[in-house]
Amino acid sequence: MTTQQHRAGPQRTEERLPMAVAVHLSGHQQIPGVETTFTENVSLRGARVLSARRWKIDDRLAIALLPGDFHTNARVAYCHPAKGEGFAIGLEFLEPSGRWVLGPVRGSENNLHG
Repeated sequence: MTTQQHRAGPQRTEERLPMAVAVHLSGHQQIPGVETTFTENVSLRGARVLSARRWKIDDRLAIALLPGDFHTNARVAYCHPAKGEGFAIGLEFLEPSGRWVLGPVRGSENNLHG
């Protein structure tokens, strides 16, 4: 591993697909309540989500897919100012339950399911 790779952090092992999916976020420490927002991209193990709230790295939150039965606790991997207003947050799913928008299909792990 080169010094530049080490500084950049670990490389993703799976592709993220651009996809706007409606979700609920909750669990912010200073701003209680549920935020309805959208993903920018998704993978089997995480998503990039737009948020009006600033989150801290390693914050834990709850995310739920709208509509659908998918929900999970997630860890904030990063929080950057988004273009325009708000923030783009990278989420790592910790305890997924239900059906996410991506899932393995015979012979492939990156097919869309709905």
